[in-house]
Amino acid sequence: MNLADAIWSVLRADTDEELFGTVDPAARYRGLVGVLHPDRVPDAAQRDLATEAFVRVTTRWRARRDPVTLRTGRTDYRLGRRAYAGDLADLYDGGDDRLVKLPRDPASNDLMEREARALRRIAERGDPRYLPYVPRLVDSFRHRDTATGAERRVNVVAAAPGLRSLVEVKAAYPGGVDARDAAWMWRRLLVALGLGHRAGVVHGAVVPDHVLIEPDGHGLVLVDWCYAATHRDDRIPALVPGYVDWYPPEVPNRQPPGPGTDIAMATRCLVHLIGAALPRALRAFADGCLQPSPRHRPDDAWRLLGELDDVLERLYGPRTFRPFTLS
Repeated sequence: MNLADAIWSVLRADTDEELFGTVDPAARYRGLVGVLHPDRVPDAAQRDLATEAFVRVTTRWRARRDPVTLRTGRTDYRLGRRAYAGDLADLYDGGDDRLVKLPRDPASNDLMEREARALRRIAERGDPRYLPYVPRLVDSFRHRDTATGAERRVNVVAAAPGLRSLVEVKAAYPGGVDARDAAWMWRRLLVALGLGHRAGVVHGAVVPDHVLIEPDGHGLVLVDWCYAATHRDDRIPALVPGYVDWYPPEVPNRQPPGPGTDIAMATRCLVHLIGAALPRALRAFADGCLQPSPRHRPDDAWRLLGELDDVLERLYGPRTFRPFTLS
């Protein structure tokens, strides 16, 4: 196995079975770390990617064989199975209904710090009634990896069972979700945004991967606040891979974001989810939220929620609970 193949196989693997195989996982692990160890990569251009892959494979192997314990001086967190793979971090079962979010690359430490800062601010300033719409930050600390010496910022958040992303929803309904079902998702996403905006936080990455729903109870959690802006002159620090075209113009133009930035991205999520069956009245509503100029977009999620309710009532009458299934 050459270096390029080893890096590619580690970075693309979503499951332990894909990474280590099922025939002789230990041999596969030894082969990967033998190729990827940073001390064995003379090319500086490849060393960063090799180090990221090395950290990922050793962390996942230790979690698989003997749960890693992260010691903070206050609390010890034992990493269990990998529960989710995010765009910049992996989330591990930390026991006691907690998820331990470990960035794959120490270069993402600043983004992890952004998330911790944003979630703390929302918890301190947000309306307690709506706090379940965002993750609850349990802990945030720096951890030094004994294998590489790399220091990474780790965030620990409270886990919520049964959550599914809008990516999964779209996959289950490729022809589009009935707008009457998507309506409750749209409403709850505006509540999550309104909660953050009133606390002075712009999410900055409202894409389908980061919007999680609980189908049976019609719950929603907006996750991954690593790209958040928390002050007036802040900029969105990076674009989520695979979603570069989803951002309104102010983000790639390196202009300060605002509530309208999140509103435009949230609207894009729901338009994508409903697809061609989007009713004309909701299309007109969405078009107003997707104006290229931030000055022409709505910038108050709470007021917009009332306007959405008016549109929905004209279309469908008084709100009723519709069971939503997701296999």
